[in-house]
Amino acid sequence: MYPTFDLKGKIAVVTGASMGIGYGLAKALAHAGATVIAAARNLPALRQLCADIQQEGGTAFAVSLDVTNVPHIHAVMEQIAKEHGRIDILVNNAGLGANHPAVEVTEADWDTMMDVNLKGLFFCCQAAGKIMLKQGFGRIINMSSQASVVGIVDHAVYCTSKGGVNQLTRVLALEWASRGITVNAVGPTFTYTPGTAERLDDPAYLQGVLDRIPAKKVAEIKDVAGAVIYLASPAGDMVNGTILLVDGGWTAQ
Repeated sequence: MYPTFDLKGKIAVVTGASMGIGYGLAKALAHAGATVIAAARNLPALRQLCADIQQEGGTAFAVSLDVTNVPHIHAVMEQIAKEHGRIDILVNNAGLGANHPAVEVTEADWDTMMDVNLKGLFFCCQAAGKIMLKQGFGRIINMSSQASVVGIVDHAVYCTSKGGVNQLTRVLALEWASRGITVNAVGPTFTYTPGTAERLDDPAYLQGVLDRIPAKKVAEIKDVAGAVIYLASPAGDMVNGTILLVDGGWTAQ
């Protein structure tokens, strides 16, 4: 028996799908055969994403989702399950990043990032998890970061939020493993997207990053998508509670 990465017939929800890595993950999941539910606050961008997917022969639907509104999260997940019959895959991609020296972090800075990166992610897991538990099947992939396992200067809040994602991933994997659900995380290094281009197109900044990556290159969205598809597919059935780092060797040092 050979491993398969085929996602045909699966319903995959991707949060934060309106831009950057989320946009690319949604397209990659559709290419692998999944019906993609693209969720975010920016509906015009989601509609463009769905049009792109459909033009490539895939199937996708746009859904408005605010991950800082817990009742809304539950209502949206329930509506998706009602309309599509189930939720097989959840990719928790919605997230924020910001640079703040620790002494300058305000309470608002802390709350804003934690509300999205950790609190919102947990309640998306909970809402989809309730549906998956009834089904007896589910694949949850949480987007973490290499910054979840190493310190990054001026990223105290971000690193803390992603470290929390890792621990949450492990606990949910333990709680739900016997019910047919896997919960894993993917931790990318610096990844080239329209949102990171301003920094990574600066030769000095880029060199500082490459000095820390043994592979001597930053990640592309396709690199992250490969990890997500693996964990979502039958090939990843026995992988549970792990943090899959896509970092070119950064954290091996």
